[in-house]
Amino acid sequence: MATYAIGDIQGCYDPLRRLLDTIKFDPCIDQLWFAGDLINRGPQSLETLRFIMSLGNSARSVLGNHDCHFLAIAHGHHTPYKADTFSDILNADDADELIQWLRKQPFLHEDKALGYSMVHAGIPPQWSMADTRRYARELETVFQGRQLDSFLAAMYSNQPDCWDDALAGNDRLRSIINSFTRLRYCDAQGRLNFKDKGALGTQAKGLIPWFEAPNRKTTSDKILFGHWSTLGFHTKNNATCLDSGCLWGGSLTALKLGVHEERISEPCDCFATPGL
Repeated sequence: MATYAIGDIQGCYDPLRRLLDTIKFDPCIDQLWFAGDLINRGPQSLETLRFIMSLGNSARSVLGNHDCHFLAIAHGHHTPYKADTFSDILNADDADELIQWLRKQPFLHEDKALGYSMVHAGIPPQWSMADTRRYARELETVFQGRQLDSFLAAMYSNQPDCWDDALAGNDRLRSIINSFTRLRYCDAQGRLNFKDKGALGTQAKGLIPWFEAPNRKTTSDKILFGHWSTLGFHTKNNATCLDSGCLWGGSLTALKLGVHEERISEPCDCFATPGL
C-alpha cells in the first residue's frame, strides 16, 4: 500500500496515465492525492476529470484556482478566457455530475497518520493549522451550499490582500480562497501578492515565498502544495511544491509519502499559453 501526492495536471491526461503506469498504481490498495488544478489549459480536461472521479476513495483532491474558475463559468458568473480549454466538460452529457463532484472537493486535505496536509497554493503565515482547518471548512460550506452563486459572482478580486479575523461576507471568503488557491509571494507582514508569479529571485523587492515568511505558524507542519510551476519541485521549511511544470513542457511529479519519500516524474509534452 502506498500514497502518492501529484502536482497540477491541468488536463494533461496522457502524462498522468503514464505516470500511474510508472509507479504501478493499484486503486485497490494505493491512494492518490491531487494538489488541485485538475483541469484547464491542457488538451484533455474532460478525460482527466472523469478518470479522477472514477477512482472514488482511491483519490483525494483539493480545489485549485483553475477548478474554481471553471465552476464560476459553469454557474454563469464569468466568461471563459481565450486560453481556457474546458468547453469539453461544459458540453459533456455528464457535465452536471462532474460539476457537482468538483464543487464537493475540499480546499484542505490532511492525513494525521501520515503526517501531511495538502492545499493547492499556500497557507498565509498568520494562520495556524487549526485556523487553516476552520477556514477551509468555512469555504467548503459555501461551495457545497446555497451561497455558492452569490460568492462566485464576487470571487474575482485581489482584495483584501491581508488576513484579518474581522473580515466578513464576500471579502472574508475571497481572502480565504485567494490564500488557498493563488498564494505564492507575500511580504514580511503577511500581505499577499498576486502579481509576481516567477521563479525565486525574480520577485519585487520586499517579497518572499509564503513558506519563508517570518513567524509563519505552520513551520512545524508538513505541507504539500502545487500552483507554482516556475518554482518547480521544491522543499523548504516543511513545505513541498509538487508542480513541476507539466503544462509547460516540464514533467508531472508524484511524491511517495512516508518516512522515506520518493520522487517520481514523467516527462510531459503538454503546452499552454499564459493567461489565468
